[in-house]
Order: sequence, then C-alpha cells, then structure tokens
Amino acid sequence: MNQFQLLYEIDKLTPFINVYRIFIILFKMSKKTTIYDIAKELQITAATVSRALNNNPRISKNTRELVLETAARMNYKQNRLALALKSGKSNNIGVVVPYINRNFFSSVIRGVEDELYPKGYHVIISQTHEDKDRELKIIQNLLNAQVDGILISTSYTNEEKDKLEPALKKSTPFIFFDRKLDFPDISSVTIDDYQGAYDATKHLIDQGCKRIAHFYVNNGLELYKNRLLGYKNALLQNGLEVVPEYIIPLKNDMEAGIKAAEKLMKLPLPPDAIFSSTDKGLLGAIKYLQSLSVNIPDDFCVVGFSNDPFTQFMEPSISSVDQSPLEMGRMAAKVFLEQMASEQTVKIHKKVILPAKLVIRKSSSKIQ
Repeated sequence: MNQFQLLYEIDKLTPFINVYRIFIILFKMSKKTTIYDIAKELQITAATVSRALNNNPRISKNTRELVLETAARMNYKQNRLALALKSGKSNNIGVVVPYINRNFFSSVIRGVEDELYPKGYHVIISQTHEDKDRELKIIQNLLNAQVDGILISTSYTNEEKDKLEPALKKSTPFIFFDRKLDFPDISSVTIDDYQGAYDATKHLIDQGCKRIAHFYVNNGLELYKNRLLGYKNALLQNGLEVVPEYIIPLKNDMEAGIKAAEKLMKLPLPPDAIFSSTDKGLLGAIKYLQSLSVNIPDDFCVVGFSNDPFTQFMEPSISSVDQSPLEMGRMAAKVFLEQMASEQTVKIHKKVILPAKLVIRKSSSKIQ
C-alpha cells in the first residue's frame, strides 16, 4: 500500500475517528471530579484534600492554596447536599407566600433577602396560591432539601393548624410572618392589625362620619378577625352602633368591592364611609361610588388597608394602613438569625408585633 492509498484509507476513517474523539471528550466532561482525583493529581491523601477544601486549620496555607487551585483547574464542584448533611447547615432559607406577584409579599421577600444575602444565605421562594395541600407539600419539600429555616405566611387557620403541626415539630426553625398560627414554640412577626383598624375607624369618626361600613375578608385568618375587632371597638368606644348590615364579607379583589358597595348603597340608610380590610376591595367600591357621582371625600370617606402603591396615585389618593412589608421581612430574617446563633437546645419563641401606620390622604380628608 503506497502513501496515497494509506491517506485514502485514513480519510475514510476520519469521521469515525472524530466521533470517537468527541465521545471521549464528552465522557471526560460528564465525569465529575472527586477529591480522590485531586489527591491522585497532587499525590496526597484524600483526607488532606477534604480538610483543605473545608478550611481545616491543621492544613498549611501553601497546601490549602495548592488544593484550591487544582480543584478549580479540574472543575471540582462540592456537593452542597453532602456538605449540608455533614455540617448540619445548607445556607438555604425557604420563604413561603400565598402570591409572589402581590406587592406586599414581594416587598417582604425583598426585606428578607436584604438581611440574609449579606450573611451568606440563599433564599428559595415558593408560592401556595392559598392551596393548603400545596402549602404542606412545599414545606415537606423544603425540609427534604435540608433548608436551615422556613419563613412562612400561611393560608391555614388556627382551626386547621393540627394538619401543619407534624411538620412544624421538626428541628428546622419556622418563623411565621403576617399570617400566623398560635403555636407556643414558634416565632412570629406581624403588624398590629387590631390597632391599625381601630386607628382607621377612629380617623373616619374624627372626620364626622357616623355610618361607617366595613369590608371584611371572611377567610378565617386571624389578621382579618383582628381588623374586624378593631373596627367594632372603635365604633363602640366612640358612641356609635355596630350595624350588622354595614359589615360586608368579600374576597380580596376589585369586582367583589363593586358588588359590596352596590349592596351598601341600596340599603334604606346607606353608610357615609367605608373602612376596608383590603385596598383592592376598596378600589372596586370607589369605582362604583364614582359611577353614582358620589363625591369623595365631601359626601363619602374611604380608608383601606395595606397601602398598596396604587393608593397614592389614584384620584383622589386613598388613605390606607401601611403594613411595613420591608421592615417585616427584615425582622423575620433577624429572628431567624437569632435562632441560628443561639446555642440553646430549647427553641426560642419570639413574638414581634410591628406598629401599624395610618397614611392619611385625600379620600378621607373631609376636615382640613
């Protein structure tokens, strides 16, 4: 066989050779580097490599740097789950909310991240859509993922809390925020919903309103019950009657607010003000009142709860109780960090109640 025939035969085999080369390259890329590979490369023990990677003080600076450089060159990746199992710490935090796209919850998450990221923690965000079965599965998945803690705004009520109790008894710290359940050994960060509702109702009374209605989100959650109680006590303590027909249960959306306002205005003696436990519900009421050419605030005053961003840009701008979501998120993260720093074997229980702040705007400012 002359050289031309040899080259011809080699040329025919070239595609197969290239495929083989690609296969070898892909195989090497898919093969994960282990501490044993690094040890073999440096001709030291795997135990020494492990200590160097975990910053063991028994390993010299030169050896540690050599191991780290070799690990980087060989594309070594530490198994985070294995590290979590070994150290008992994953540096991951679960944050569970009903809806991520609501301004309140997205602001709480921002507050949590602002506090925890500088401390080396990563936040895993999950939303339940107020589906209780989904919430339970999310909690179990986070526990299986070895998170260091779970910050949660629950959709469960105190009447249903037994369903969550087995998960909450795990050693992983839980902190409730905004929506909480009454467990004696679990921390919570909330705002003073009762006082916020009381202040909002008292403000309407001070503006000369005598027939104040209330939009009540009737989903069994404690925070809405506290807002209802604050509304009722403000009326009673200021000489006004609680009229059952003025208390309208509704969902947290604009359409429900329209229907609730329509129902109120068809009463023989309609109210002259509304305190709503939700800004979105109040938005629907305002739309309906304006369709009747009712002047706000001269003829009718309104106050909401949550201080959503749209409230300040409406015409008229809407008075609302601010929930301090950023501060709530930061405080929930601080409570978690305190629990992690504590060396006590008994769980710390901390109940933080942030002040509710009434933001007064045009919609309730009848008296200047």
